[in-house]
Amino acid sequence: MAQQSAAAVKTDGRKRRWHQHKVERRNELVDGTLEAIRQRGANVSMDEIAAEIGVSKTVLYRYFVDKNDLTTAVMMRFAQVTLIPNMASALSSNLDGYTLVREIIRVYVDTVASEPEPYRFVMSNTSSSRTKAINDSEQIIARMLAVMLRRRMQAAGMDTSGVEPWAFMIVGGVQLATHSWMSNPRMSTADLIDYLTMLSWSSLCGIVEVGGSLEKFNSQPHPSPVLPSHLLD
Repeated sequence: MAQQSAAAVKTDGRKRRWHQHKVERRNELVDGTLEAIRQRGANVSMDEIAAEIGVSKTVLYRYFVDKNDLTTAVMMRFAQVTLIPNMASALSSNLDGYTLVREIIRVYVDTVASEPEPYRFVMSNTSSSRTKAINDSEQIIARMLAVMLRRRMQAAGMDTSGVEPWAFMIVGGVQLATHSWMSNPRMSTADLIDYLTMLSWSSLCGIVEVGGSLEKFNSQPHPSPVLPSHLLD
C-alpha cells in the first residue's frame, strides 16, 4: 500500500513538472510570437511566426490549436504582463484629482498605442475566445478602478452605490474610443488623452457635487448648460 502511494506521488510530481514545463514553453512561444508581430506586422502568418521564433510550425500546433488559439494567448499575455500591471500602477499612485484622472487614461492609451501591430493582430481576429480574453481584461481593470473610486469616495463620506457602473462605463468608453482611434487616428495621442480626460473629469465633478447621491441628483433641476457669451454673439 505504501509502495502504491509513493508511486502515485511520483506520478503526480511528474505530471506537475510536465504541466509547468508546458506552461513555460507556451509563454516562450507567445513572447516569440509578439516579437514576430512587432517585426513583421499584424498580417504575419503562422509560417512567418515559426520562422521568426526559430521553430517548426508543427511545434506551434503542438501548443496551440490554431491561429485563433495563438491570438487569444497573445492577448492574454499582453494583458497579464503589460496592460493590467501598468493600470494597477496608475490606479495605486499617490496622485489626486485631475492629475490622477488624466494619468489613468494616459497609461491605458499609451500602453495600447505603444503596441500597434500586436493590437491590430489581436483585433483582426473575431473568435469568441479572443473576445472573452478582451472582456476579461476589461473586467479586471474596471473592478480595480471601482475599488479605487470606492476607497476615495468613502474617505470623503460620499455615497458609493454607483461606483461599479461608473467604473465600467469609464473603462468601456476609454477602450472603445481608443479602439476607434487606433483604427483611424484622426488626432494626436495627447489630444485623445485630453479629450477623454475632459469628459471623465467633468463627469466626476458632477458626481462629487451631489456627493455620489442618486436621490440628490434626481431631486435637482437639470437645465441645459449655459453657453459661454462669446459663442452667443
